[in-house]
Amino acid sequence: MKLYYKPGACSMASHIVLTEIGAPFETEAVDTEAKRTASGADFLALNPKGKVPVLQLGDETLTEGPAILQFLADSAGRADLIPRPGTLERARVAEVLNYTGTELHIAFGPLFNPAADDTMREAARRAVAAKLAWLEARLADGRGYLTGSAFTVADAYAFVVANWANFTGIELSAWPHLAGFMRRVAARPAVQRVLRAEGLVAA
Repeated sequence: MKLYYKPGACSMASHIVLTEIGAPFETEAVDTEAKRTASGADFLALNPKGKVPVLQLGDETLTEGPAILQFLADSAGRADLIPRPGTLERARVAEVLNYTGTELHIAFGPLFNPAADDTMREAARRAVAAKLAWLEARLADGRGYLTGSAFTVADAYAFVVANWANFTGIELSAWPHLAGFMRRVAARPAVQRVLRAEGLVAA
């Protein structure tokens, strides 16, 4: 398997899950602006959407982070990372995956848009705050992770996206349960390895 990624982007969730399951894999960074891979390949030939992550599986490629995350955990037989289909527990993981992708991820968009003015950025910060409050509420009952006591693929994705607060002037201490969750996930050995590999913490 080969993962095409951009450091710190949503593709980091796939990088984390690959590391968690211990599967042999390669990685290659992508310049998503230039649409070139680190080796100089045309990224649009791999993914016409021009987005990461892309998981290459022999002659097949899989795109869209939530699909990749579920495929990786299912194919590894890791019921701790994703419960079996047809269970409410599985639906809860899908619920958080979908929320992260369609609500929280999208809300951050203007904060990474160089064309956004101050008014747009402030509106985006308010939108992000409202989305983070939902995650805070899920953790307020003392659970360790967003769907219960076990770390799942949904936690990997939510961690990566919520971590963008650190790059956009949003202080996570306003949501203490979420801040604790972020510390717990960041301390996982697989997550530490990925943070180092992507250059987000010192090696």
